[in-house]
Amino acid sequence: MELSIFIAKITAVIYLSASLGGFFRRDYYRRLSDDMHKNAGLTYMAGFIAVIVGFLIVHYHNHWGRDWTVLITIIGWLSLIKGVLIIVFPKFIRRLSEPFLTDRALKIIPYVTLLIGLLFGYFGFVHGSV
Repeated sequence: MELSIFIAKITAVIYLSASLGGFFRRDYYRRLSDDMHKNAGLTYMAGFIAVIVGFLIVHYHNHWGRDWTVLITIIGWLSLIKGVLIIVFPKFIRRLSEPFLTDRALKIIPYVTLLIGLLFGYFGFVHGSV
């Protein structure tokens, strides 16, 4: 459970940071995505990092229980799969990500990441310390 709480804290900080960035710098995130997909090396490195993070979570935290910790396992598998897909099919991933870069989506995504960040924050910082 200690590992679950630790990963939940890291996940909360990442998602809350992304949420704040999305609220305050929406234009930056659009440029960031465009730049990443234009730069093959950066795209490869992003996939490589996603594979590493996903693999570490899956290897050390592959728990399919009936409690909140399964969310961490799901995040790990999604990261691993996403990383592999970015490395193997970068143009396909680019096409898949385009709907998330519209003005409407860029207004909604910060709220979604805020909710995910708060959820993991609760399990990592509040629920985990009880």
